[in-house]
Amino acid sequence: MSKFSVYVIAYNDEPNMRACLESVKWADELIVVDSHSTDRTAAIAREFTDRIHQVEFKGFGDLRNRALAYCSHDWVFSLDSDERMTLELREEIMRLLEGHPAADAYFVPRKNYFLGHWIRHCGWYPDYRQPQLFRKSRFRYRQELVHEGFDCDGPVGYLAQPALQFPFRDIDHYVEKQDRYSTLMAARMDGQGRRFRGHQLVTHPLASFVKMYIQRRGFLDGMPGLILSGLYAYYTVMKYAKLWERQRDGA
Repeated sequence: MSKFSVYVIAYNDEPNMRACLESVKWADELIVVDSHSTDRTAAIAREFTDRIHQVEFKGFGDLRNRALAYCSHDWVFSLDSDERMTLELREEIMRLLEGHPAADAYFVPRKNYFLGHWIRHCGWYPDYRQPQLFRKSRFRYRQELVHEGFDCDGPVGYLAQPALQFPFRDIDHYVEKQDRYSTLMAARMDGQGRRFRGHQLVTHPLASFVKMYIQRRGFLDGMPGLILSGLYAYYTVMKYAKLWERQRDGA
């Protein structure tokens, strides 16, 4: 079977770190890339691996490519500190790498939990982001600040078994985390030459809510689905308000 590396990116995520690393401690190589956390994130990581690298955050695309450079094996699995690999996903990966994989990169479905519930709708399942299993030699992240894309020189496939994600501990944590992401997203939009328009503070948040709660059937997730849809509308207001602020101030 082909050996593979797992890299974990982390920043001030002490509550999730142990469970994340426990789920992948069996990997041939475990690498943690931390962006100078001020809590016990790095201390917990040292219980699982001595391959810990401190990397200044300059955007998620840059951070992930830096993490790839530390990986020794061609097959790589990427995991964020708020994610966990399941036993079923581990077994699927092992079976795949024992044979001749048909693709060079694989998307992994993610089961997201929020307010104590698995969010099955709102566009949160299967919630593919970038491929999480791939050949390092044929894969690269784009140098984008946030919501980074990727380029793959070969075919891309999909795995069936999920990873778990616990992105927000509670509503306060959601607001804290999305404050950072909305700042990064405003900077990305500004860098792409996108101009602020006043209607974006109304039409885009409304469209975000309708998309999650109605079109993607967030109403079936009960109160957590309603709250999540409203919070995403709030995030949308924040990123466009920050875009206006950047362009007003000439940042």
